[in-house]
Amino acid sequence: MPTNNIAAAYNSRAAEYIDLFGTIDKLAEQDRDTITTWRDTTTGRLLDAGCGPGHWSQELTTQGVREVVGLDASAEFVTSAQERFGAIAFQQADLAAIPLEDRSVGGILAWYSIIHTPPAELPAILSEFARVLSPGGSALIGYFDGEPGEAFDHAVHTAYYWSAKALEDLLAEHGFVVERTSTRQDQGVRRPGDLVARLIA
Repeated sequence: MPTNNIAAAYNSRAAEYIDLFGTIDKLAEQDRDTITTWRDTTTGRLLDAGCGPGHWSQELTTQGVREVVGLDASAEFVTSAQERFGAIAFQQADLAAIPLEDRSVGGILAWYSIIHTPPAELPAILSEFARVLSPGGSALIGYFDGEPGEAFDHAVHTAYYWSAKALEDLLAEHGFVVERTSTRQDQGVRRPGDLVARLIA
């Protein structure tokens, strides 16, 4: 599924998305706690991979991260992020071709930004994560827990379930070791999950 199709879907609903989720105070407190706890373990520049309208990039900056880079495939999201949080570097980009140098970031936040990626295309993204991440750096990845690779209807675009074990196995192929996993049951039919994976290769 071409990235530009996903970007077009988000572009068409960007204003609605930003209104619903574009500020930190509209998001789950547990998500905020999870990201803050992870951030405390990182050093150096952080990459917000699939940054959407930039709210997590801004939150990380507010928490004291000196340099955050936000990347997203949606031009509408990037424009909004640049307008609202101009001190942060935002750029339109495909996560399978990250425009950063090798080993140039200390941590990667991929907060539900891989959910629309078809399973066969995820290795290319994880390969890029491994390339730009410094050895010993970590990635915090959000996903929806379920049968790995099973597609489900999403309000914006088709998305895919993963399990912690399936992601752990795939990450291991790219030099990562999963240090922590978590799932919870929110209201609704989907189980949010997240994991922290450290690059050891």
